[in-house]
Amino acid sequence: MRRNFCAALIALVLALTTAGCGSYVARRIAQSPNTYPRWFAPPPRVQLGFDPNLLTNFPAHFVDVGPPSARLRYRIVEPEDFNLKFSATNWLAHGRSHALFRFSTTVPGQSNAWTAAPRGTVALLPGYGDGQFAMTPWALRLAEEGWRCVLVDLRGHGKSTGRRIYFGVQETRDLSQLLDALARAGLVAAPVTVLGNSYGGALALRWKAVEPRIGSVVAIAPYAVLSNAVLNIRRDYSGWVPVGLVRAGLRKLPRVLRVEPTELDPATVLARNPVVALFALGAEDRIAPAEEVKRLYGAAGPGSELVVVPHASHEAVTYYFNELVPPVLRWLSAGVRGTEVSGPKSQ
Repeated sequence: MRRNFCAALIALVLALTTAGCGSYVARRIAQSPNTYPRWFAPPPRVQLGFDPNLLTNFPAHFVDVGPPSARLRYRIVEPEDFNLKFSATNWLAHGRSHALFRFSTTVPGQSNAWTAAPRGTVALLPGYGDGQFAMTPWALRLAEEGWRCVLVDLRGHGKSTGRRIYFGVQETRDLSQLLDALARAGLVAAPVTVLGNSYGGALALRWKAVEPRIGSVVAIAPYAVLSNAVLNIRRDYSGWVPVGLVRAGLRKLPRVLRVEPTELDPATVLARNPVVALFALGAEDRIAPAEEVKRLYGAAGPGSELVVVPHASHEAVTYYFNELVPPVLRWLSAGVRGTEVSGPKSQ
């Protein structure tokens, strides 16, 4: 939930000269990220170092969802040994942390003990403006541990279609329709779990709240209140954008999407339905700061856990594999045994 939103802010500021056009701004906030020109976006603070053509080894599929109608692109990564290796380089530039995460792998992979009988299915949900590419390292790593992984371009993201995004109000139904299609194709190995990052982490929590087929949930750097996240993005990336302009759009956004204002906030969803989840936060996250993620954790169900990744920014925390892979694997394995909701909350 970073680069493409900055592009949206820049575009609307170029189009407007006053802060009195809240409805216009709201429509731009809800506009599908994949419709904004990439050249609007600022340089990325996190780079993934692997060949983007790697995904061609996993055929793309499409499923129609809605209403409102959209077509989701997804890929299946079956359990195999990919010899995945990774390294990280971090540096400071203009007072902001930057990172390069390099991943090397061998594709096609070699069959492993779970290839013929996966341990379960994991849906991987990327952040705002990102596509399947962003979650590919997790798909390869979890596939090595026996999980059938589903990479998906969310509505209005990547190569999926859709004129507008709904910040989870509609997307949870999209994902359930995708799950229906996978089940019809015989591609759902129980248990079904979901791992999401940022916007995808917020969707993961919301999906669990309404979809009984979902078991374990991992939410990395989810935001608790949508307006807070949007204003944090403005401050961190585009401080020159008038804050009143963004606030005006946020006030009109529920009307544009035809929802109650609090329905856009994962905090409201968890207060009503306290799902059990593994939460992860970056200690230096400026978009979904620690207090926001801890607010969600506090509202979650008994048995939830929280992992704090020191020195990690919002953009980078998802790829801190040394810190995140062990607790994620343990959490998913506990879900296979049906014990993910046992015991008190822990950190």
